[in-house]
Amino acid sequence: MRQLWACPILLALGADPLLPGADSAVIMLGRGLSLRLVNGGSPCAGRVEIKHQDQWGTVCDDEWDMAGAGVVCKQLGCGAAVSAPDEAHFGAGSGPIWLDEVACDGTESALWHCGNEGWGQSDCVHAEDAGVTCSGHIKPRLVGGDGACSGRVEIQHGNTWKTVCNAHFDHKVANVICNELECGIAVSIAGGGHFGEGQGKILTEEFQCVGNESLLFSCSRKLHVNQTCSHINDAGVICSRYTGFRLVNGSTACSGRVEIQVLGAWGTLCDSRWDLPDANVLCRQLDCGFAIQASGEEYFVKGTGSVWTDRFHCKGTETHLGHCPVTVLGASQCSHDNDASVICSGKCSRDAGLRTPAPQCRSESLRLLVNGTGRCAGRVEIYYNGSWGTVCDDSWDLSDSNVICKQLGCGHAINATVSAHYGQGSGQIWLDDVNCTGNESNLWTGHSRSWGQHNCRHKEDAGVLCSDLRLVSDSDCTGRLEVFYNGTWGSVCSNQMSGVTAAIVCKQLNCGDGGYISGGSEYGKGPTWLDHVACSEQHSSLWQCPSDQWNPKSCDNRAEETHISCTGNSETTSMCTYREKLRIVRGKDRCSGRVEVWYRGSWGTVCDDSWDMADANVVCKQLGCGSAVSAPGEAAFGEGTGSIWVETLNCRGTESSLWDCPAKPWGESNCDHKEDAAVNCSGDGRVTVPVVICIILGALLCLVLIILGVQVRSARAQPLDPFSEAVYEEIDYNLMREKQEMFSRSGLCVSLLTGSSYLTPFPSGALTQS
Repeated sequence: MRQLWACPILLALGADPLLPGADSAVIMLGRGLSLRLVNGGSPCAGRVEIKHQDQWGTVCDDEWDMAGAGVVCKQLGCGAAVSAPDEAHFGAGSGPIWLDEVACDGTESALWHCGNEGWGQSDCVHAEDAGVTCSGHIKPRLVGGDGACSGRVEIQHGNTWKTVCNAHFDHKVANVICNELECGIAVSIAGGGHFGEGQGKILTEEFQCVGNESLLFSCSRKLHVNQTCSHINDAGVICSRYTGFRLVNGSTACSGRVEIQVLGAWGTLCDSRWDLPDANVLCRQLDCGFAIQASGEEYFVKGTGSVWTDRFHCKGTETHLGHCPVTVLGASQCSHDNDASVICSGKCSRDAGLRTPAPQCRSESLRLLVNGTGRCAGRVEIYYNGSWGTVCDDSWDLSDSNVICKQLGCGHAINATVSAHYGQGSGQIWLDDVNCTGNESNLWTGHSRSWGQHNCRHKEDAGVLCSDLRLVSDSDCTGRLEVFYNGTWGSVCSNQMSGVTAAIVCKQLNCGDGGYISGGSEYGKGPTWLDHVACSEQHSSLWQCPSDQWNPKSCDNRAEETHISCTGNSETTSMCTYREKLRIVRGKDRCSGRVEVWYRGSWGTVCDDSWDMADANVVCKQLGCGSAVSAPGEAAFGEGTGSIWVETLNCRGTESSLWDCPAKPWGESNCDHKEDAAVNCSGDGRVTVPVVICIILGALLCLVLIILGVQVRSARAQPLDPFSEAVYEEIDYNLMREKQEMFSRSGLCVSLLTGSSYLTPFPSGALTQS
């Protein structure tokens, strides 16, 4: 029979459907006939549909078999047929049922070349629609995780599911998989069979994706025939899940309860660790300026639906909340009483409509920390009266820094940096002489000068280094690993923890570029928050690593607590000198104030029991501040905060370090902060370069004068005729005058050793002939 549909066919747009970038396999007959597979998850699987007379229709499953399916797969360039499902396996279609009683022998080049009842001649219903799965069918899924958006990666290749070796898996491939599964973007990759070991075959192909493909099928592939992976190397993925963000129930479009869309459904976000940097990113993403306030506690009426407990860790510079790292450590339960919310600057309103009492729209806001290594380190900047500005480092200390860290949800302060350590800012210097106790809810409620009142320059901009991790011991970079959660420090269990985790912790604490899990005998007393932390090399922060849920009794016993020793060089390691372990605060200068020491991962004070001049002398000498002038007690420079680390010191005064002095065991004090010890030292005791130059020049001048004096006396001691004597005196006079003119031109004033006596050039005519 000679029919139109027996004519040669052309690929739609002349494209090979298996080339990278082809997201659908549709072929078109020169006269308007097309073929496609629908609803199967890839171009090579799904319900068979034909376009005839400009209308798509289906094929009935009467007589449908592998031969017909094989023709479809070959026609679409999808390899061989794996299965020929019937009874609308891929869902019931709509429109006409174009072909029925299709009978192929497998050699046909197009489905419509096979015998059939004729176009539109069918007694079928759409519950009988035919389907096909081809060997070229590629479809991903995630198995063994918490929902459809995290788990072990498995690829349906034809009709068989296979796992993927993590050695041939990267973040770009993970992004494509998350996108295809409508799970947002990839947050992290979990190797080492984290989501359990799969079964069956392991894929021998490596996907080489650009990262922006909509389907894994579109990525190019590379064959690895001789791979040696086992199921212990099965790759896993954790996707962000987020496909939409919005603010609900606010008085404007730029304020309200935060809601996110996951797998097509809207839900709220738990306010656990929701902070200003996170809110800043969301405000920018929604074209609403920056965050004025990041709130929780049901400010904008309770939401409905799911409460997502993911915790964002934005730097604040990201353009989209979905681009921020997300904590997958220990997600816990959260109710709608703790829905997160935000007020953005774009259209901040004081209108009624917020839940009473509602947060007021304020003109001041703390910026993310600027120019640091992450969102919890950098130069402090504040938005006030319409512009950003910095904070002066006068009186800046750990108590002030702790307020910043708490306000940003960054745990505790490790260091209060001064002298523009994180670079000089620009614009206004909004605050000076900040004097927080550490208990304030924000920086500007602490005592300071008025807004904009200061005597500073930007070379004095204050900064802070915060951490919600710490290593607890008498050394900064070695000790028991603790994390800050729910307002309390607690330990981390070492079960299944690798050296990769130790290295990530050390880098995060600026303690070097490497580390290892070490033995430890000092056990904690607080909760044991986490277990089964499994970091991989793709992670840059402990908070990105998978783990069990938060549980205050995660360890079976204290012997499971993690102890880490860091190695390598870093900024913090270089600062781990005694000068950084010991400091004087709240005085009029760096050589007077309350004595504080760093011990077991935090700053604390010294009790004034037995505190005397010998103890104070050691402190002054250790800090390069000369000798002690006085050793005041009774919190003469204000009460400190935190621990009182040591009491009953008994120094001789000759020790090089306070740690060398006999004392009651460190950490065992029964004092109050009203007994904090202090010192007043004589001064820096440092010899500066100008002083050294003056001393050298002064000594040289003295030497020259002595030599000249000796020459004059020697000349006068010899009998000379009058003419010769006159010549020598003239020579002496001329030499002295030349020296005088030389020093007069240089304008030198040479300080001798004490710095209080000066030699000046002789005034004109000071040298006369005897």
